[in-house]
Amino acid sequence: MRRLGSTRRRGRTGRLVAAGVASGAALAALTVPAAEAGPLDRGGRGTVHWEAKNSGTPQVRFRGLSAVDRDTAWLAGTAGTVLRTTDGGASWRNVSPPGAADLQFRDVEAFDARRAVVLAIGEGEASRVYRTDDGGATWTESFRNTDPKAFYDCLAFFDRRHGLAMSDPVDGRFRILSTSDGGRSWRVLPADGMPAALDGEAGFAASGQCLVTSGPRDVWLATGGGAHARVLHSADRGLTWTAADTPIPAADPAKGVFALAFRDRTHGLAVGGDYRPDQTSPQAAAVTADGGRTWRPAATPPPAYRSGAAWLPHSRGAALAVGPMGTDLTTDGGRTWRTIDTGSYDTVDCTADLGCWAAGEKGRVARLER
Repeated sequence: MRRLGSTRRRGRTGRLVAAGVASGAALAALTVPAAEAGPLDRGGRGTVHWEAKNSGTPQVRFRGLSAVDRDTAWLAGTAGTVLRTTDGGASWRNVSPPGAADLQFRDVEAFDARRAVVLAIGEGEASRVYRTDDGGATWTESFRNTDPKAFYDCLAFFDRRHGLAMSDPVDGRFRILSTSDGGRSWRVLPADGMPAALDGEAGFAASGQCLVTSGPRDVWLATGGGAHARVLHSADRGLTWTAADTPIPAADPAKGVFALAFRDRTHGLAVGGDYRPDQTSPQAAAVTADGGRTWRPAATPPPAYRSGAAWLPHSRGAALAVGPMGTDLTTDGGRTWRTIDTGSYDTVDCTADLGCWAAGEKGRVARLER
């Protein structure tokens, strides 16, 4: 999965090939040169566009999103809210865990229409993990943080059983939770293999994409707030890590890498900037072609802070980045970006059948249409 990583592997090879053929026309339309494509938010004037889906929750901000396919998606947001659609966004069912109204859900990882795991963020016991096996009809709290120094930001899965969650540094190192039973139970991994955190360094619970996976063992963690915005990488499911600096500006609690997306275990994107709306965000994107060992700045980055990113399926170079001030598209693997929409979204996720979804403030949720 995507997260079931940033890279998703769903279904058998035949289904993926069929999905690739079916989505080819839509992908080609999305990636035409700027002179030939209208803005996404103008519907009929562009070949493809974000089509708003009424979530019925204008009071909720959705920073957690997990797309299963074009029909099924899960949302997680403020006021302990979890929504699910199985009809392409035509209707949404409120499947929020009972008694969670005071929690802030920032990440959700769905295995299918019935099974999902959600993360609530915050200091101490505000950080919790819940799992459902019946489409949200019932939930089981599988983890509650009891360390007042921990603050969990994101979670990610390698497959249906193995996953991780990350906390801001505790005693000078990022803390990692691990599950091997699909999120039904969790354990804290030893900190011996984690590099020391920089002074002021932390993760950003902005889109559920500060921790992402690709394949069965590789995982990356995004940081900010310290002297450098870094990406940490583990090739053994979180036991040992290496750290690499990125060119995205940091050295401020509001600056750093907010989201990662990996097409495979070597090619990745990092987006971020300064989340304060009155501040500029130069160099808000970077790319890697060596699994995160080195990062180079985008030649033409997004013009403003971006909090979420996703590769388009069946493409080696196309990806989307979203933020409160717009959506950007790259067709050359993250080297150059162009703005294609000015609507506000915090997170984005795409599936093998080109079921690209985005979500954000005021209950906003949309699916890519042509």
